[in-house]
Amino acid sequence: MKTDSIIKNEGMSILIAKLGKVDAERFISLIIKEPFDYTKWQDAHFDTDMSIREFSKNAMKAISKV
Repeated sequence: MKTDSIIKNEGMSILIAKLGKVDAERFISLIIKEPFDYTKWQDAHFDTDMSIREFSKNAMKAISKV
């Protein structure tokens, strides 16, 4: 299991690689300013009836597009 520090570092590296430093910082700023309920977001963006195998398959497809 990864530590919180590792997850934060990896996440920031991905954001910077995809958005650039300025937009990555803007993204973080926007997230901090807005109240964010991960559970509600997850319910809105994921099919809760999906099997773990199907979820993993979809995640791998999404990652390959990045």
